[in-house]
Amino acid sequence: MIEEDILLEFGARKLHFKKGEPIFSQGDLPKYYYQIISGEIKMNNYNEEGKEFIQGLFSNGNCFGEPPLFLDRPYPAGAVATSDTSLYALPKETFLKLLHSHPDTNVAMTVNLAQRLYYKAIMASEISSQDAEHRIITLIDYFKNVINESENEQYKVTLTRQQIADLTGLRVETVIRAIKSLEKQGELSINERKIYR
Repeated sequence: MIEEDILLEFGARKLHFKKGEPIFSQGDLPKYYYQIISGEIKMNNYNEEGKEFIQGLFSNGNCFGEPPLFLDRPYPAGAVATSDTSLYALPKETFLKLLHSHPDTNVAMTVNLAQRLYYKAIMASEISSQDAEHRIITLIDYFKNVINESENEQYKVTLTRQQIADLTGLRVETVIRAIKSLEKQGELSINERKIYR
């Protein structure tokens, strides 16, 4: 997202987290801009019954947790490393100075936030739908479009069935059944347990 040399120029620190280690918790006040160097982070929260809902998955080059940072509001979800992860952390005040002095970076940040809002709007309407197959196809198509796969090229889904469930508000058993049904309908293909669209 933000070029590494710019982050380093503004004094970003490298932090390392082991798989399963939290970066921040739901309710914490944001103090840093975070950008992943390598690894993967998930932002999640849990409902009253303890069911996890994944708010987002972030990997190499992605930033995460900025909306509460801009708003001075507590994080609505926690962030945890899903693999060994290295990231840059830049204090909020310094991050804001960086955005003021680099207009192109500021615009790129705005586009990134707009893309996430677009995803949330799409998924909010889909989660209210009772059709599990439609939710799954919408999610897969969104990720396919984000990585700019050609419409004619097969897209390999990198999400696990559990992650699909957590991102769509479905149970993993429902996801498994729906994926099998979508395969029979020719909407997806499965090869060596990997899903393609």
